[in-house]
Amino acid sequence: MRIVVAGSHGLVGQALLPVLRDGGHDIVRLVRAPTQELDEATWDPGLGRLDPAVLDGADAVVDLAGAPLGLGRERRREIVASRVRTAGLLARTINGLDDPPSVFVQASAVGAYGDRGDDRLTEDEPYGDTFLADVVRRWEAAAQPATESGCRLVLLRTGIVLSPDGGALARLLPTIRAGLARIGSGRQYWSWITLADEVRAIEHLLSADVHGPVNLVATATPNAELIGTLAAHLRRRAVLRVPGLPLRLVLRDLASEVLGSTRADPAVLRSSGFRFSHPDVTAAARWVRACLRAPG
Repeated sequence: MRIVVAGSHGLVGQALLPVLRDGGHDIVRLVRAPTQELDEATWDPGLGRLDPAVLDGADAVVDLAGAPLGLGRERRREIVASRVRTAGLLARTINGLDDPPSVFVQASAVGAYGDRGDDRLTEDEPYGDTFLADVVRRWEAAAQPATESGCRLVLLRTGIVLSPDGGALARLLPTIRAGLARIGSGRQYWSWITLADEVRAIEHLLSADVHGPVNLVATATPNAELIGTLAAHLRRRAVLRVPGLPLRLVLRDLASEVLGSTRADPAVLRSSGFRFSHPDVTAAARWVRACLRAPG
C-alpha cells in the first residue's frame, strides 16, 4: 500500500513508520518544513496548503497530527486548531480527488466521552460535556467530508498510550519511581493501550472492515491499580497520594482528563478480530519494564 502519514514525528508516528515499512508499505510523510528526504512532501495546514497530487492514488491516509495538551487560553486554541485544521484539510482534499484513498485513518481520543464514572463506554456512546469532548466532536466532524468520496473513515479514539519513551507515562515515571500511589481518589478509570498495541491496531485498521469511531484501548483500569501495578513491576513502593483539589485548580479545563473517569471498551476493535499483545495491566507493566531494561 502507498500510505500518506501526517504527524510522523510524534510518539505514535515514530513507532508506526518502521512497522509499516517492514510490512512492505510505501510511505509518504507530510512535513511542514522544506523537504529533506525522498519520502517527504510539504504541507501547511495553518494556511490550508496541500498539493492534491500527494494524496491522489494513495491507498491510505493516516493523520496523527495535533498539538500536545497544555494549559492556558492560547494553548487551548492551538489544541483545537491544530486538530481541526489538519483533519479538515486532509478530508476536503480527499473528497476532491479523482482517485481517492480507500481509507482515511484519523486520530481522535477517548476524551470524547467525558467523565462518565463506572459506565462501560462503547463507541455508540454520545459525546460528553468536557473541554476535550468538545475538541473531539469538532475534530471528528472535520474529518467527515472524506466519506463523501467513498473513502472509509476510521476515527482512532485513543486512550493513554503507555510507553516509557514519551506521552503521559514518560511524564509519570519519575513520580512513580518517587512513590506515587494514586492521583485524586484513585478510583477513576484510565483507559490505556501500550504503544506496541497502538501501532499494531492502526496497521490492522488499514485493512479491517471497520469504519467510524474505534476505541483504541486495551482496557480501562482504576488509577490507583494502574499506578500501583506499574510501581510494583518497577520495584517501587506506592505511598504518595496527589489530592484532587490542587490539580483542579492548576489544570482547570484539563482536570477531567486526569481526575475524571472514562471506562472505554474496545468493542469495535475486538469484534474486528484484533488481539492485544498486552490485554491487561500486568502484561502492560511487564512490557514497560522490559522496555526500560532494553539497551539503547
